[in-house]
Amino acid sequence: MRFLHCSDIHITQDYSSAPFLKLGWRRWMAMVELTVGGRATSYRDAKRTLREIVGDVARHEVDHLLISGDLTAYSTEAEFREAREALGTIADSRATCSIIPGNHDLFTPNSAKAQRFEKHFGHLLESDLPEYCREGAFPFVHFKGDEAAVVGLRSARVVPIPGLAYGTVGAAQLAGLRDLLEDPRMKHRATLVMVHHGPLNAKGRKDTRMHGLVDGTVLLSMLPGPQFAVVHGHLHHRYHHAATATRPHTFCAGSSTQRGHEGYWVIDVTDGVIRGGVVHIPDLSPQR
Repeated sequence: MRFLHCSDIHITQDYSSAPFLKLGWRRWMAMVELTVGGRATSYRDAKRTLREIVGDVARHEVDHLLISGDLTAYSTEAEFREAREALGTIADSRATCSIIPGNHDLFTPNSAKAQRFEKHFGHLLESDLPEYCREGAFPFVHFKGDEAAVVGLRSARVVPIPGLAYGTVGAAQLAGLRDLLEDPRMKHRATLVMVHHGPLNAKGRKDTRMHGLVDGTVLLSMLPGPQFAVVHGHLHHRYHHAATATRPHTFCAGSSTQRGHEGYWVIDVTDGVIRGGVVHIPDLSPQR
């Protein structure tokens, strides 16, 4: 069984032509990041790069695509629409694709209230074990054959002000995860748990209070050994921490479409054990 894991796509609309008053104060603040910070340039080709990554699914004989959040820059309807278009038919079914929202997909209270993520990707949140959902659709489970399962958690929340980028899974979802892992249908499956915020940074330490996964230590303690992996994004560095007897694999996909840092993980599962992953860079020569 083979998985392709990418994250932090950040498809960005042209904000220079958007109605300024409708953007709201949160996106006004983000204009500094887009312009002076260079984010608009870094993600200018994000939609095309995502299409290349989707095309690599067949090339690497991948069975399932995982996207651990931040499909959009600032959660506008136009950005969600372009992300869905770029994914094409692979995102038609949870049999081929699993996606969770990131903090940029819930950038404003209005985007969360309008359920923009659910409008375009809600069909991928349906669970094969719905009895364990504890917070809306989460945690969801997608079975992959008899040897693997994908579990989706939501750590992204609407924060009080931009700049605070921490995430929380929460007690309800963690309880649901604990219960579903005890289900006999899960016992012998390799389990890849998707969450947006990373429980560990590139150095193997907990991220900062304002940026990290608040309950990451608890999550890791529930997933001991190479049967489990946590796949995440949020931190724009690509890395892997191998499993130990008391801790799962952790794979961070970095930002898979960031100009000059494009790439993704291909993760192999054999006999119910996660064997590791290989980083691949999409062939972008026609567009550079």
